[in-house]
Amino acid sequence: MSDLLDLKGRTAFVTGAGQGVGRQVALHFASHNAGAVVINDFVVERAERVAAEVEALGCRAIAMQGDVTDFARVQDMINDAHKGLGRLDILVNNAGNAGPAGNFDDLPPFWETGPEEWQRWFGTNLYGVLNASRAAFPLMMAGRQGRIITVVSDAGRVGEGHLAVYSAAKAGAAGLMRALAKAGGRFGITVNCVSLGGINTPGVEGLLPDEEAVKRMLKHYVIRRVGEPSDAASMILFLASDAASWITGQTYPVNGGYSFAV
Repeated sequence: MSDLLDLKGRTAFVTGAGQGVGRQVALHFASHNAGAVVINDFVVERAERVAAEVEALGCRAIAMQGDVTDFARVQDMINDAHKGLGRLDILVNNAGNAGPAGNFDDLPPFWETGPEEWQRWFGTNLYGVLNASRAAFPLMMAGRQGRIITVVSDAGRVGEGHLAVYSAAKAGAAGLMRALAKAGGRFGITVNCVSLGGINTPGVEGLLPDEEAVKRMLKHYVIRRVGEPSDAASMILFLASDAASWITGQTYPVNGGYSFAV
């Protein structure tokens, strides 16, 4: 039986792929006949570990250390990947975080913050997406095909009162994807988003030992479990495959029913 999600030897560049959802995306791609996966991460050791896992599945892997907020570095990484692999078919903008502090705890309300505080949210979550998309888009235009998939958050879809600037950054990334979808269609490029709820990643796992905190979180979810990286990676794999070749400009919630989309 044929694999509807067969990637047919295509190459992918996945940002923030040294752990969590990005790691699982790389493994999903490798398991569905990707030709090569570039594993980007800010921490080179994480990228190298995932690259070894991908290669164990029989898929070529390249680990690339780099901060997605550094425009020049992102340009170099994506151009080097394209030159070394001969093509770039899929970009997954997965890198995202809560700024240098790395958590969502004890945040001041928006009206007590200013531009210096806002920058921590916009860096990876919006500028990282701008940088990687800017580097990849001309290469895909020249090849007249491509897939760009960006991981956003339901905070960007429905808003979170305690995460106003993070919500704005994720909404901005989704707006960029809709604009690029309109620009890219005539070049055979599809551009979509996957919007996540609470996923069992390093940013959430610290909560999990606290049963009461988990219970409070899950009362907002129709499916009462924390999401797994594979839940997100499966949707990203679908959007990267030919099964989604007539889908563009969309944002797909993978969120256990935290919020609904019309």
